[in-house]
Amino acid sequence: MNGFERRTQEKKDQVLQAAFTLMNTDNGIENLTIDDVAKLANVGKTSIFKYFGSKENLIHEVFMRSMDEMSRTAKEIMAKNAPFEETLIAMSQNKINYLKKINKQFYLDLMKYYTKKEDNGFTRMMQEYTDQSFGIMLDMFHRGRKEGKVDLKYSDEFLMLFFQALLEGISNPQIYEQILPYTAEWTEVLVKGVAPRK
Repeated sequence: MNGFERRTQEKKDQVLQAAFTLMNTDNGIENLTIDDVAKLANVGKTSIFKYFGSKENLIHEVFMRSMDEMSRTAKEIMAKNAPFEETLIAMSQNKINYLKKINKQFYLDLMKYYTKKEDNGFTRMMQEYTDQSFGIMLDMFHRGRKEGKVDLKYSDEFLMLFFQALLEGISNPQIYEQILPYTAEWTEVLVKGVAPRK
């Protein structure tokens, strides 16, 4: 990357960070303007249109970058090859940290964008993210079986359906709003079940 390309990338990153900062508020994407992004990023509006083409494309890039960040940290957790419970807790903590970092409205906008958007690129990226997440979960369950932490009576299909139901449930805005204060308990129930310890 030459000096010009590096400066261009740095400006793009400034714009993306500024857009994220403005989107990551109670206002969400509803009142986002290119003027506000340009002012916060300290770049001209023409540069934003040159890099992203439209406000819609900029929002798209911010959401993609956000999802990519969470996916990357999940892969790093799996690469450590820690024991099953430690890995599951780390994965849950990763999700908790992500949810703490983003405003509730940002998450709701992301879920709404994902479910309503007819953009094949974003939909494909979200599908890839979902597939990767399920692949990671499956690897984790296999690790748990080897360690004797996941009962062999539960098939891959059942475990994946169980987690898919959980993930789709937590993505529902009404459930998300209520579950957020209970993320620690959520993780504990996933690891230990609801029966009291004997």
